[in-house]
Amino acid sequence: MVIPEAFTPTQQLSRIRHRHLKCFLEIARTRKIGLAAAALNVTQPAASKTLRELEELLDARLFERGGKGGLSLTPAGTLFLRYAGASVAALKEGLDGLAQARHRITPLLSIGALPTVSAHVMPKVIAEFRKSNSSRIRLITGPNVVMLEQLRIGELDLVVGRLPRPELMEGLSFTHLYSEQLVFAVRPGHPLAGTAAFDASRLESLTLLIPTDDGVMRPVVDRFLIANGVGAMPNAIEARSVDFCRQYVLESDAIWIISRGVVEYDLQNGTLATLDIDASDTRGAVGLTINADRNPSPSLRLMMDTVASVAKARVLE
Repeated sequence: MVIPEAFTPTQQLSRIRHRHLKCFLEIARTRKIGLAAAALNVTQPAASKTLRELEELLDARLFERGGKGGLSLTPAGTLFLRYAGASVAALKEGLDGLAQARHRITPLLSIGALPTVSAHVMPKVIAEFRKSNSSRIRLITGPNVVMLEQLRIGELDLVVGRLPRPELMEGLSFTHLYSEQLVFAVRPGHPLAGTAAFDASRLESLTLLIPTDDGVMRPVVDRFLIANGVGAMPNAIEARSVDFCRQYVLESDAIWIISRGVVEYDLQNGTLATLDIDASDTRGAVGLTINADRNPSPSLRLMMDTVASVAKARVLE
């Protein structure tokens, strides 16, 4: 791929369209052209053509074939990812600002929160925030990798949850708030609930509820189980819904492997119990992730300060 000498960087920029950036970002998120095409509502050949056009304009290969038929970013792709995400986010921010000024719309803060914090931290955060700020608030939950991509392109202003994997942190900034670990939640009266120092290797033959592959906690769960000699997990059920997992555990002898923050209230009021398993090595950082290339607005800064204050009080309780 060679760009004629007459093509200066300014000329390259004039030929790059929004569709090129959106296609690149979606492929970077899904690591598969077919999945990216479906998300963009275009055909796979169209997505491939758009990516090829962008690589020709940049005179650089952005992806290479990875394991399991997926794609991985090249060094050039990793570098471009940060600036592509920042460009799309800045454009969206500008359009939102114009719309708010034109129609006198109250600014919107879009917050992504993992289940770990959405039920037990964010209600108090939002109640405190609204005492001194009138911004509209949109709170969503979802897979960490999806929310981080939404953060990267400006669809979210802040993500509150576990520290992302290093490969997902390009162009993002994380601030630590507190740490939490896995628990093994069961119904009250579960036949194993009173077992002192439960041997984790026995989990292999039991029914487990574990996070789905795209969940931020799944690698933590996998590492713990492998370290304790748990391999195939023939009876494992992968689920993302907190409501489903809670009800399934209450109606069965299944064991729910989950971050303590998700079930904190259930444990406090006796709705759920835990097995006596040492999971101290699963402790991980929980905090705030923002786009490193954007300066937080006063409203976003206040939201971040409020989350930090509420989280600190929670740790000290």
